[in-house]
Amino acid sequence: MSEPVRLDKRVAELAGCSRAQAQQYIEGGWVRVDGEVVEEPQAAVSGQRVELDPDARLEPAEPATMLLHKPAGVDFMNAPDLVVPAAQAEGDLSGVRLLKRHFQRLTPLMPIDAEASGIVVLSQDGRVWRRLTEDYAQIEQEFVVEVSGELGPYGLKRLAHGLGYRGRPLAPCKVSWQNETRLRFAIKNLQGGQLRHMCAQVGLTVVSSKRLRIGRVSLSKMPVGQWRYFPVSERF
Repeated sequence: MSEPVRLDKRVAELAGCSRAQAQQYIEGGWVRVDGEVVEEPQAAVSGQRVELDPDARLEPAEPATMLLHKPAGVDFMNAPDLVVPAAQAEGDLSGVRLLKRHFQRLTPLMPIDAEASGIVVLSQDGRVWRRLTEDYAQIEQEFVVEVSGELGPYGLKRLAHGLGYRGRPLAPCKVSWQNETRLRFAIKNLQGGQLRHMCAQVGLTVVSSKRLRIGRVSLSKMPVGQWRYFPVSERF
């Protein structure tokens, strides 16, 4: 039995590369120990079989960002619990390889009410975090809201401009009927509970709501409860 050594040292010897390059291979999911992918360069190995994937590429370990179709009734802060390998959408065309590290320390961004469904962003990327927090008030969100009740006089016009929330006037937004029971909102700087409050002020009760879009990124046809990678080359 040989003395334990760090996995990155063993890979460097195996591939004839530097320790830094060995770390990239390992963090990229290209190294197997006794047939199992190991992504931790500091993992100790001794007599195990260490293999480098023949297709291995030296790539930087980019932080992951995921888009989740959150089901109604799930608290926004619990959204990371739903991002598991088995729930990856079949239509994920990002080309990003599934790695264990992508599911660690995911921060949910762009809050949404627990009773609402729709697109939620979860990210490890500081660039995405800054964009969606510092520029939150300027990023347009699109919702479809199912309502019941009778719309009051000038109700649609009042929804678009003229209402207040939590003691402050609301900025103008775009509102239109999608059908007889559903309203479509394109709105910025949305606060928790705001859509329900706005509808109540014009005689409507919210039955359900779904967020369809954040900035330029849409939910598309991703099924409820599933997620897909958001490539680093795309922008909100």
